[in-house]
Amino acid sequence: MSSFVNSGLLWGLGLLAVPILIHLINLMRQRRVQWAAMEFLLRSKKKNNTWIKLKELLLLLLRIAAVAAVVLILAQPLLQNQWARLFGDAKTNHIVLLDDSFSMSDRWGDTSAFEQAKGMIERLGTQSARQPTPQTFTVLRFSQAQQGDAGAQYDLNRERVDSKFETSLAERLKILQPSESAVGLEPALAAARKLVPETAGEDSLIYIVSDFRARDWEDPVAVAEQLEKLRDEVADLHLVNCVDTARMNVAITALAPLGGTRAANVPTPMSVTVKNFGSTPLENVDVLLAEDGRERPSITIDQIAPGRSETRRFEVFFPTAGTHHVTAKLPPGDAVQTDNERYALVDLPLTVPLLLIDGDDDGKNARFLDAVFQPGGQVRTGLQPQIERPEYLNNHPLEKFRTIYLTDLERLDSTAITALENYTKNGGTVVFFTGAKTQAKFFNDKLYRNGEGLFPAPLLRETQLLVDRLETSADIETTDGGVFQIFAGERNSYLSGVTVEKYFSVPKAWTAKPDVGASVAAKLRNGDPLVVEREFGKGRVVAVLSTAAPEWNNWSRNPSFIVALLELQSYLGANNRSDESRVVGTPIKLELDAAQYQPRVRLLSPGVIEGGAVTHDAVISPAGMKVTLDETGASGMYELQLATVDNNTESRHFAFNVEPDEGDLTVTTRDHLADRLQKVKYNYRQAGDFQVTPRELAGANLSDWILYALIAILVGEQMLAYVVSYHPKAKEVSR
Repeated sequence: MSSFVNSGLLWGLGLLAVPILIHLINLMRQRRVQWAAMEFLLRSKKKNNTWIKLKELLLLLLRIAAVAAVVLILAQPLLQNQWARLFGDAKTNHIVLLDDSFSMSDRWGDTSAFEQAKGMIERLGTQSARQPTPQTFTVLRFSQAQQGDAGAQYDLNRERVDSKFETSLAERLKILQPSESAVGLEPALAAARKLVPETAGEDSLIYIVSDFRARDWEDPVAVAEQLEKLRDEVADLHLVNCVDTARMNVAITALAPLGGTRAANVPTPMSVTVKNFGSTPLENVDVLLAEDGRERPSITIDQIAPGRSETRRFEVFFPTAGTHHVTAKLPPGDAVQTDNERYALVDLPLTVPLLLIDGDDDGKNARFLDAVFQPGGQVRTGLQPQIERPEYLNNHPLEKFRTIYLTDLERLDSTAITALENYTKNGGTVVFFTGAKTQAKFFNDKLYRNGEGLFPAPLLRETQLLVDRLETSADIETTDGGVFQIFAGERNSYLSGVTVEKYFSVPKAWTAKPDVGASVAAKLRNGDPLVVEREFGKGRVVAVLSTAAPEWNNWSRNPSFIVALLELQSYLGANNRSDESRVVGTPIKLELDAAQYQPRVRLLSPGVIEGGAVTHDAVISPAGMKVTLDETGASGMYELQLATVDNNTESRHFAFNVEPDEGDLTVTTRDHLADRLQKVKYNYRQAGDFQVTPRELAGANLSDWILYALIAILVGEQMLAYVVSYHPKAKEVSR
């Protein structure tokens, strides 16, 4: 033992002289008197004198040991290490796992959860620096615990605590700020488990400094298992909570374009969702909007109930093609500011090209579709249809078309079928309209192929929808959800005016199979399918089992036909668009064609000017060029600049947003935590009240063991004192 909690009390060891002085004083009080009768007794005593002196010496030593034990209990001696420490210096390694997810920016008064965490770490470092034994210090933020192949990035890694440590620690903590990520505890625990074996022979103390939000500890099975294993490998495990209560927070949880044709000079519908994570209702919540950095009229949400979300629609308008930025922002005032802003990209072509293939010589079916997609005048749909004959599919690239419509086909060449299937597998969308020329056998044999082909359903025959004068329902019924959900409820008055005379029926035994992405989007009043859709590769196919021209129905002369086709195109167009929003911290991974691009790419992060771009070189392999960009730790708009082989620059844009659920500031309770971590032994404390004890800094406190020894000493002293003293028998006393 090389240190004490209260080393000043060691002066009390001077009290060891008290039993000795008492013993010597008692000897001095005896005067030698010559007495003949005693000479006989003295000669008899000499025979037992050695044994008596030995017992008196043992009694004196027990009393000295009792005094020393009392002094040591008050001084609290500390044992530095295990048996290996008998041969070297004792060491204590402090491993701090610091939660820097953006919920730690929770602010109240003039402080925040992250400031509380930094204050606790600084106090720990200060008290460690004042210990006489060797101390080392490790700090690892959650966001830096998993950095791909580079491994964990430590702020401090087993740094030696010396006289300059307090100053250096304060300087490093000063620059640390909460990240915008929502990374959990598991990566940090995994890194700590790798670090602990490197400190063999040392006492490793783990401090998990976090805000302990309820969502992270609702069912922490994996975390509990890691904590249980880690606790067996370290001297102590401390959970340090940096918040005391849940505070009001409101966040923008979604911002995205809605359905509709996206093209320049056409209004694009969007929606924004705001959630109240607090426990009280919010009123008159303003959402500030901007288009390409220009402010536009804001939206006011009258009320948001506690724990609920409200979504509002709005339209943006961009007259030019290209990638445009939309930003939604909440005014400051709640506990966390990071989730008050959200970003979205709207990528608009000049027009959306469509291919209309008509099997009829005069193209009458395609002309009805063309009139819907390109009505002329001042009505702009953003769609650009191109009418062609079936032969066009044999020798023309199809990738440029957003959707291909095929009407009243009799047959297709095998080359055209292969081209259509490849186009759809790669994400294209195809719409079939049947008609008088449609051959059921050809469709079944070549296009359906027992469900393996492009067409979504087998055809039986051309069928007449019989008139039932007692039937009052509309000829067309839409199913819940799907492409025609706009006609649900009271908005189906136009659709109710559509009459269908003929259609292609399907075999009675056939049913749409959801496991292959097939479904019936609309059916006739007799229950037969009218519109069938299915997934095919990355794309989608829709089959309308009647004509586009007013031959078998009057739908093309009904206003609902325009709405239905535009909704259908909007629905299918969304299939070609990937989610433009990414979560902060997710790497950007690209595969580039070496024949088109140079290997060097440049990334501009939000707020970074041209000169501050980060440059990367793609990894070149026989499979192609791949590049991974990890510098995505902030929310906002990113621009990736690619250099083409002819030295032109091509830009790609990405919107990164924070994880919305991280804004839920509900905290877990001490009892809830104990229930979830029943098998884990740990110490739970609040950061503001955190004070490290000397035991944590220097080793095992021996006070309890000395107390047990003191009890044994006192019992032994009483027994020996009884044996040494003279106790006459009762008969001798009576005489």
